Amino acid sequence: MEKIEILQNWIDESSNIVFFGGAGVSTESGIPDFRSVDGLYNQKYDYPPETIISHSFFERNPEVFYRFYRDKLVVGDAEPNAAHKYLAQLERQGKLKAVVTQNIDGLHQKAGSKTVYELHGTLLRNYCAKCGKEYPADEITRTEGVTRCSCGGLVRPDIVLYEEGLDEKVLTGSVNAIMNADMLIVGGTSLVVYPAAGLVRYFRGRHLVVINMSPTGLDNEADLVIADKIGKVFSQLR
Repeated sequence: MEKIEILQNWIDESSNIVFFGGAGVSTESGIPDFRSVDGLYNQKYDYPPETIISHSFFERNPEVFYRFYRDKLVVGDAEPNAAHKYLAQLERQGKLKAVVTQNIDGLHQKAGSKTVYELHGTLLRNYCAKCGKEYPADEITRTEGVTRCSCGGLVRPDIVLYEEGLDEKVLTGSVNAIMNADMLIVGGTSLVVYPAAGLVRYFRGRHLVVINMSPTGLDNEADLVIADKIGKVFSQLR
């Protein structure tokens, strides 16, 4: 039986599906990932991207951080692709119970998904690192240089920087969703970023599916592995 047909049959018979996704889900919307040939890790900067988006660097060199943020992290007018839209459709049908994402672009919500656990935060919110005051999504992009709050503190995007821990509520919600799922679809992620990637180990359900262009460390344990673009695969499903 063809892999797409197997996947469709499993989705049809499942009632508690969770999707765990990474950068590959959004590349088809024009958002570069960090580790592909054309990704951010392979472009030239004075500092490696993972250094720039670390907590200590943000505090030491905010000028460089904000310049990198505006140049490379802002998603602009990116729109949801077939993968985002299909997952939102599955949720409306009552089959998909949660999306657990490593992405920070907000495209799952833009496509209509309601239960989304954003492990690494979101670019759609900003807050003052000093007083906690919240700011809208465009606060940093419509200013120049270092963006400061009225209290003098740095206004930063509500994302998890390197050296920072994941949000406990998001983490707990993600673990509970995965533990209770009867089907887990892992897509568009190489599963190399921890602790996020370790969450898939909580799955105890029937069908574990991996959809990714390159091999992952979960392939040998998966019930079905499809080496293709996630949007292309989902566009073949009903």
